[in-house]
Amino acid sequence: MPLFWKPYKSDTSAFIDSLKAAKPSLEQEQRDGRALLWDKQIDRQAQSDFKAARVAQQPYVYQTKGE
Repeated sequence: MPLFWKPYKSDTSAFIDSLKAAKPSLEQEQRDGRALLWDKQIDRQAQSDFKAARVAQQPYVYQTKGE
């Protein structure tokens, strides 16, 4: 290891670190936003009902059923 070696930090990492230092509540806001949209309980029964009720798509979706 060279005498004057310093660890490399990318511009992106430096930006994120400065953003977190400027706004300490950022991580909690991110967690709240994620919980709002993604962290949900899944209703397995409803999911299986939706899957069972699914109708198969036609091979060519824009073709009308002309007989």
